[in-house]
Amino acid sequence: MSHTHPTTDPARVGPLRPVTALLVANRGEIARRIIRTCRTLGLTSVAVHAPGEENAAHVREADAAVALPVPEGGGPVDAYLDPEALVEAARIAGADAIHPGYGFLSENAGFARAVVEAGLTWVGPSAEAVEQMGSKTLAKKVARDAGVPVADALDPAEVRTEHLPVLVKAVSGGGGRGMRVVRDLADLPAEAEAARTEAASAFGDPTVFCEPYVERGRHVEVQVLADLHGTVWAVGERDCSVQRRHQKVLEEAPAPGLPEAVRERLHRAARDLAAAIGYTGAGTAEFLVPVTDDGLGEPVFLEMNTRLQVEHPVTECVTGLDLVEWQLRVAEGEPLPPEGPPAPRGHAIEARLYAEDPREDWRPRTGVLHAFEVSATDTSFTPLTEPGVRLDHGVETGDEVGVDFDPMLAKVIAVGRDRRDALRRLSAALAGARLHGVGTNRDLLVRSLRHPLMAGAETRPEGLHTGFLTGDRLTELALPLADPATEDLAALAASLASIEAARSTATVPAGVPAAWRNVPSAPHTRRHTTSGGREVTTKFRSVRGAHLPEQEGVRVLSAGAEQVVLEVRGVRRAFEIHRVPGERPDTTGSVYVESPLGPVALVPVDPLPSPESKVDPGALPAPMPGTVTTVDVEVGEHVSEGRILLRMEAMKMEHRVTAPAAGIVRELPVASGERVGAGAPLAVLDYDEDSDTGPTIEPTADPATPTGEEGTNP
Repeated sequence: MSHTHPTTDPARVGPLRPVTALLVANRGEIARRIIRTCRTLGLTSVAVHAPGEENAAHVREADAAVALPVPEGGGPVDAYLDPEALVEAARIAGADAIHPGYGFLSENAGFARAVVEAGLTWVGPSAEAVEQMGSKTLAKKVARDAGVPVADALDPAEVRTEHLPVLVKAVSGGGGRGMRVVRDLADLPAEAEAARTEAASAFGDPTVFCEPYVERGRHVEVQVLADLHGTVWAVGERDCSVQRRHQKVLEEAPAPGLPEAVRERLHRAARDLAAAIGYTGAGTAEFLVPVTDDGLGEPVFLEMNTRLQVEHPVTECVTGLDLVEWQLRVAEGEPLPPEGPPAPRGHAIEARLYAEDPREDWRPRTGVLHAFEVSATDTSFTPLTEPGVRLDHGVETGDEVGVDFDPMLAKVIAVGRDRRDALRRLSAALAGARLHGVGTNRDLLVRSLRHPLMAGAETRPEGLHTGFLTGDRLTELALPLADPATEDLAALAASLASIEAARSTATVPAGVPAAWRNVPSAPHTRRHTTSGGREVTTKFRSVRGAHLPEQEGVRVLSAGAEQVVLEVRGVRRAFEIHRVPGERPDTTGSVYVESPLGPVALVPVDPLPSPESKVDPGALPAPMPGTVTTVDVEVGEHVSEGRILLRMEAMKMEHRVTAPAAGIVRELPVASGERVGAGAPLAVLDYDEDSDTGPTIEPTADPATPTGEEGTNP
């Protein structure tokens, strides 16, 4: 549906002229997405990159690339946050337009103005529109004036017991940074102050406010597209209720189980809001729909994102629109078609594949991607309107996942004839993906997509809400896809494959089978550790070329260095094996075993390990590489159990390092602003005699770069 608003002044978004060369002021997955549309339209694409990213995929795929300077004392992220450097990059590369993507400076009014003042085309809404929606409190006022239902915004000092629970939010925030849920009034001052500190660090603005916290709600957003001639489209809606730390994990279009009257109210509210601020280009109005035992309540406005959303592919797949293409067309002054937006067809669901471990409080994972393959992929970075799988990814096999950027590796999108078809296609595509070298949330995604509450969301919409990934359900969903029995079979397959691989380099006569024994002898014994820390011991005998496992009901049909086929209680099972050597000569490496029963990652246990060096029991090591942001204690201070010792940031997420037990701070070998490697000592405690020990690392809400985006793309 569409309606019109007063014609926007083109001078607010830059000169109206055909774009010939576009600079993409971003990186990773979204940069590749925009570059693909440039290629389709015949536009020259210009990439930018921080030092060390010269061989990144988005740089390789662009027609030209410019290195961005890193400010003194800054890191790779800061390279993307300098408007002057980005405008200069466009000038020297001959670009006449800039697309900000999402994240970084995409919702920075100053950047939008700088682009227009330089005589370039800004592919986005006017700086004035960005400004009005950039402050959550101002956006609420604008929405209220436009007749859009809005949740109350309270000053923390005004909150009373009857208002609880409340959500403390940063006025200029995004991506979950600066958010705190408060259920006890006594906790509010400390939580508000913590949110102010976090918001000042992330966004340069310490202002926070409170709004009523809805324990169970549906997060539904409306895609808006508006031109320079007064036409505003509501291009359908998306449900983004499955979240962790206030950041989206699964998104789908259309929103399942949404009553038609509620759908129309949301669309109308989004159009009215966009019209009220003279919006142009693509944007998203986000709403919270309370979930009650009787169904869905009245929706309230949350915020408007004045940019392309991470989850825009699901809308593209059900409408056939290329939203990046329409962003460019609108920026060139082209009107939207008079017949209005296309009606949605079929169903699309997107899963965000993150480098993180849900079993360990979403702790980010880093390392080299030894394999990154989603074999079910039909297309990448372009609308897919037939049933199938689309993959938008920022990484490739061989890439290293570091700590400087958001942990999202890719978005996997499935299109189905209906919702059930899309759920099945997406879960199968993820389950069958080869993801080796870096831990991910893949197993949680698959289990979530197959959960009965997810499947029943069309008929029981109250079952799907923002609390889906919490409590006992989260514990259940975070379990590995492979059960212990599958891990045992995978360990057997890995052991047999290792013997076959060793045979190829052995100095024995040709034709002699691996592990040849002419007479019965002691069994071969191999030990592996699973990703969950479970040790698996495998025993088998090899007699005259035949491998005889000691696992009941298991028979070896064939064994090779890369594939082992077992018969398990009469059923044939094939296992694919991928061995990755250790990074150092004294490490054993890893083995990845794939089968329809579930993926298994194993680490061989060295039968002759090197002597371990003595570790100070009071030392708290860094769980991952990152940057120390705050040191909260001093040497000699007595701390209680759970006291925050310091905070560090990795992959755009803040982690609190807390005291595992009461004691005295003996050493603090790090300082604020210092970058540390995994395992580096952060603090050393002398524990009280009656204390239990063991370091505790607690992640908080997702930070974002100082612009209020959902998260920066890896």
